[in-house]
Amino acid sequence: MHIPIAYLIATQHNYWAAALLVIFGLFDILDGALASVQGTTSVRGMLLDASTDRMKEVFLFTAVAYVLALGDHPATAAWAVAACGASLCVSYVKAKGEAAVASNSKAIPHTQLNRMFADGLLTFEIRMALLVIGLVVGQLLAVTVIIAVLASFTAVQRLVRISRRL
Repeated sequence: MHIPIAYLIATQHNYWAAALLVIFGLFDILDGALASVQGTTSVRGMLLDASTDRMKEVFLFTAVAYVLALGDHPATAAWAVAACGASLCVSYVKAKGEAAVASNSKAIPHTQLNRMFADGLLTFEIRMALLVIGLVVGQLLAVTVIIAVLASFTAVQRLVRISRRL
């Protein structure tokens, strides 16, 4: 559903895009919580969830870049590229940290490992919430700049934390 949501962003149907982001964001959260409660979490499920979350971000920030490029100052689209890159770095650092800890430690349950470095200032859920706010209040550029800067900070935060753990 994030491809149609990206289309809605690109065509500046911001309220619909925001509403669908909230709805499908809740489904995403409930999906993981339900798997935990039912004891059906798996490494495959975590891989699928993490991978599709990154794909969602690429689709959404590409749409934001498109909208910004069409505006009065096309160079502002670079902020969407920076936000996308910084967001991906947050997740990349987490994934590499988990892999490093897993290879360096005794067996750690995958659910515990998945949560080990999920902290920081701008988690995926907060980045998506900020995007929703930007769409609703018509401040897509401002929110994109905030995401670019704070996601970069979050990636560095996680890198420092993981380095200390190792």
